[in-house]
Amino acid sequence: MSLAPPFTAETAHAKVKKAQDLWNTQNPAKVTLAYTEGSIWRNRSSFLRGHREIQDFLTAKWQKEKNYKLRKELFAFTDNQIAVQFWYEYQDAHDGMKWKRCYGLEDWTFAEDGRMRKRQMSGNDVEITEEQRWFKGDVDVNKVPIGEEHW
Repeated sequence: MSLAPPFTAETAHAKVKKAQDLWNTQNPAKVTLAYTEGSIWRNRSSFLRGHREIQDFLTAKWQKEKNYKLRKELFAFTDNQIAVQFWYEYQDAHDGMKWKRCYGLEDWTFAEDGRMRKRQMSGNDVEITEEQRWFKGDVDVNKVPIGEEHW
């Protein structure tokens, strides 16, 4: 099955899960290859362009965000665009290793070859306790029930 546009419901969902799995590797070099060389990003208040800036950003991200686990879900799609809702948990190496969860939305635009050419991300971090964590141990993030109040 091709994960290049135009997307169907099936291929859009598969593309989201492939991105989720890729980001969960926490491998900046590998993740960067999913984007076009001139890919444009807004990640919260950071504005990036191209592989070098993306890889540098991801390297710094995962130096800060330890024990990172991410879940992405398809929100909407068109021929070459996908919107996702996501949640991830991490320990903040810059804040005493406190557990945090980020809630957010992304919109993606794809090139004809299936690589992402534009990524816009908005997210908010919430401090959580050990007991409030969803993604503990080797849990399958796709099977964790997330209540409506968090969607």
